[in-house]
Amino acid sequence: MFVVLFGWVLWASFPVLASHKIQVIRVYPNETLSSVSQNLQKNGIIESEFVFRLDSLFLGSPYVQPGFYRLPEHSNVTSVLSLLRSGPNVRALDVEPGMTLRQITLSLASQVSESFALAFRDQAAQLSIASPFRPRASLEGLLGTGLYALSSGITPRELLVQMQSKFLLHAASVGLTSRTSIHGLNAYQLVIAASIVEKEAFYAKNMPKVARVILNRLQRGGGLQMDATILYYLGLDGGRVTHTMLTLNTPYNTYKSAGLTPTPICVPSELAMQSILSPPKGTWLYFTLIDSSGTEAFSTTFAEQLINEKLAASRGIS
Repeated sequence: MFVVLFGWVLWASFPVLASHKIQVIRVYPNETLSSVSQNLQKNGIIESEFVFRLDSLFLGSPYVQPGFYRLPEHSNVTSVLSLLRSGPNVRALDVEPGMTLRQITLSLASQVSESFALAFRDQAAQLSIASPFRPRASLEGLLGTGLYALSSGITPRELLVQMQSKFLLHAASVGLTSRTSIHGLNAYQLVIAASIVEKEAFYAKNMPKVARVILNRLQRGGGLQMDATILYYLGLDGGRVTHTMLTLNTPYNTYKSAGLTPTPICVPSELAMQSILSPPKGTWLYFTLIDSSGTEAFSTTFAEQLINEKLAASRGIS
């Protein structure tokens, strides 16, 4: 038994499966070594987080500086520990679900330069790279989430091509392609709807029912009445919609304009896309946040919505 265990530890420490494939991971401020090791194993950089922590116990736990690390898959633990001790070794862009082109541009300005970020923004907005989902539209909402290494020679166009390709892969993984048509919506409209799901639901547990509400409201006709669309137009990420905002004359004011917004309002996650493709059955037309854990309550009538809003207020949720 000891021999088997020793052999497994030895294999996990010095894997024989050499790989030239590179992964980029992000280490966040104050992230624990346990969390870092889990991420390393998840991305195939090490074979076992347990062995990684065991080795770090004997070799000394490194202080891992926040930042981005470029690491080869199937690395031996000693080399990974050495690279982590040396500090971040690559610039990278981290695109998370819910981000807008504006937010991605700001991130690029801090990671690379303002001129690179502005060129990226202009090319994404000026139709220089066509998407199969809508050739004559900006790439808002049509870029894939994930980490992108920013090598010294990369151009804004090359980065956009990578990001668009990743979006197509993510969308295809849940059955959404440029030819998809369902619920009376074409492929681009489904991405728009998914982006609204992403912003309005926020938490994964809410997304399927929020998708159903959006489809029910579209079928009913009139405005979607979604706060997130107005906030997007104003360049805001969250916050309260005021009475003045509700009077804005813009197609992104879904209290005044019927149907979907002209473009997506953020990068949708795979779950948001899946939710709009296959939502649960239901007659819900309203939802509201009812507790601090992010739970949303759904209702069919406005009277039920008022009861849920009263419940939320009693819990200090406004």
